[in-house]
Amino acid sequence: MIKAALIGAGGRGKDVYADYALKYPNEIQFVAVAEPNEHKRNEFVAKHNIASDMVFDSWEKLLEEPKFCDAVFVCTQDKMHFQPAIKAIERGYNLLLEKPMSNNLKECIKIVEASKDHNNSITVAHVLRYTPFFKKLKQIIDSGIIGDVVNIDLNENVGYWHYAHSYVRGNWSNSETSSPMILAKSCHDMDILLWLVGKKPLKISSFGSLKYFKEENAPKNSSDRCLDCAVEYECPYSALKTYLVDNNEWPVSVISHDLSMEGRIKALKEGPYGKCVFRSNNNVVDHQVVNIQFEDDVTAAFTMSGFTNEMTRKIIIMGTLGEVTGDLDNNEVIVKLFGSGEQQHINVENLFGGHSGGDTGLMKYYTRQLKDKVVEGLTSAEVSLLSHVMAFSAEHSRITGQTIDLEEFVNSI
Repeated sequence: MIKAALIGAGGRGKDVYADYALKYPNEIQFVAVAEPNEHKRNEFVAKHNIASDMVFDSWEKLLEEPKFCDAVFVCTQDKMHFQPAIKAIERGYNLLLEKPMSNNLKECIKIVEASKDHNNSITVAHVLRYTPFFKKLKQIIDSGIIGDVVNIDLNENVGYWHYAHSYVRGNWSNSETSSPMILAKSCHDMDILLWLVGKKPLKISSFGSLKYFKEENAPKNSSDRCLDCAVEYECPYSALKTYLVDNNEWPVSVISHDLSMEGRIKALKEGPYGKCVFRSNNNVVDHQVVNIQFEDDVTAAFTMSGFTNEMTRKIIIMGTLGEVTGDLDNNEVIVKLFGSGEQQHINVENLFGGHSGGDTGLMKYYTRQLKDKVVEGLTSAEVSLLSHVMAFSAEHSRITGQTIDLEEFVNSI
């Protein structure tokens, strides 16, 4: 039985990783929590029956205690990962670290160095590697059936409502308080491209901007808040259409502790989720493209867009003997071989949980990893560092307009 402590009882920590322990109590048990928000802290304590002396309102207090469990899960906001991660490593804990490791590349490097110094097992939550869908794509590539991979096109369709919720009104709307979009959201995609290609990335270029969600694009006669807006009824980004619905699960669940209709209306009157998407404190890009040059003349192109109806990822892998297309949301993979006309339609298994089963897959893998005392995992800090470098390089390219040599970029840090 793995015993764990949670630092940060927000959506990812409380509702994803810790809920796995409720479904599989023989695999892992959460025995402590550190969370400054009293409501979230008390909710977690009640769900997991945490002893009163193992409840803390800060990560500092939790990590002052003598080591008492096998692993610490760091699930704070992006800018708050580094300090508790380093302290937990120094105290000898194994670590599951929410992505990104940090929104500062120097801090990412320091986390990797600390993990080597203390021989800790650190797993970064790059959950896409654990999905049945991407595992199947990796198996197909490694089988050699489509020959050598030449290039990959990967599209991240964020979904118009998801983009508005998380990246205009939500916690990841402003790079000054969180991370740039390529790191907060699309570091998953940098990691999966790195894994699928299986070669060293050499150069990166990127373009993108915040094009639409700005005050100058606000509809005529619109207001600061959707509740007071004369044209709300015709706006696809209406907060009323998103949050004042019968369902009170995510994304509705994050806007207020009180999910009654009265509580939600109050949240829309007072909080960020009721603000007009054209008048919010957001600055992250709403669309971005990234081009990557890998070793052996392999290339990849990535597109992130907040302007899609679906919330999925779509991919084309082009090899010397055939191609593979796939849609993550549909769990469908098609292999087409050149010359013979042969096609294989593969329906990938469904695995419950968020990120198309990746959240569950990660927890299954991680609990086994700890049980077997394996230090180097599928998404260790050292493995994940290179995909973080890709993301930071892409953002630097987007801002400067330069093509970035990754080795030179790291050496300049």
